[in-house]
Amino acid sequence: TLHDRLANLAHSLAAREERLQTAERAWQVRLTAAGFADEADYLAACLSEESRTALQQQARQLADEQTEWLAREREKRTHWAVEQAKRLTEQSRPELDQTITRLVAEQRALQQAIGGIRQRLSDNARQQQRRHAQIQSLAAQQQECQRWERLHELIGSADGKKYRNFAQGLTFEVMIGYANRQLLKLTDRYLLIRNERQPLDLNVIDSYQGGEMRSTRNLSGGESFVVSLALALGLSHMTSRRVQVDSFFLDEGFGTLDAESLGTALDALAGLHREGKLIGLISHVPAMMERIDTQIRVMPQTGGHSLLSGPGCSRSRADWLAAMESGKR
Repeated sequence: TLHDRLANLAHSLAAREERLQTAERAWQVRLTAAGFADEADYLAACLSEESRTALQQQARQLADEQTEWLAREREKRTHWAVEQAKRLTEQSRPELDQTITRLVAEQRALQQAIGGIRQRLSDNARQQQRRHAQIQSLAAQQQECQRWERLHELIGSADGKKYRNFAQGLTFEVMIGYANRQLLKLTDRYLLIRNERQPLDLNVIDSYQGGEMRSTRNLSGGESFVVSLALALGLSHMTSRRVQVDSFFLDEGFGTLDAESLGTALDALAGLHREGKLIGLISHVPAMMERIDTQIRVMPQTGGHSLLSGPGCSRSRADWLAAMESGKR
């Protein structure tokens, strides 16, 4: 099979070689007839595809322009013949030349006047732009002035009191927020808010009375105690970044509280104790001594001295008297 294919290929190659020689002789005849010495001379004379395309486009453009100019020429000749037939004037050529000269001078004068008007319009446009920029700048300054006036109304005063009240009000607002968190742990009845007329005064919202707003001045003893304790806890929370407050000693005049207020106060303190706070109470109220298990009693003695009894007080009375006689504290 391969030998057969090889023979076929050789036969095809011989036939093509014969056609190639015939084509080369015809090619040489055409080169000679066209005036070329050889193929290299022909290739050197050939233009590139881009050049031929550009020349063809240029030829088409020139042909279009020629057609357009011929059409315009015919149109102008026709128009000239029509106008010449009208005979619009009887003036001679010199008279027409004088008239044209005069009109040209008037045209120049009008053009100069138009140029001056355009210059004035340009100056006016620049002035309008400058005025618009000034208006915008004035509006921005007015807005800034209004902002400073508003700031002056809020915190400005000759003695600085208004600013102090403003700054204190910000801190007071933060402390009220902390105090309300603590107050919610003590009781669900009250909520502290700032007085709108006196920003550094407190009002109390009583949820047990339909959300009525009350002044702190008309709170009962137990209510005042709970509110004061919440404020103290809120203030201690504000300083918790620097100082950890885990213990309290209270001497709030428990003897002035009625039974219900005293129960409310003790319940609040018991809740703090359950949270891990160490609370010390200084009081002589019997009801408190019944509620508090861990006590240190102070018993007055003669000569202005007292005895302590309770947890941590282990020294006997005889030892204490001996220490007092020796001047020890």
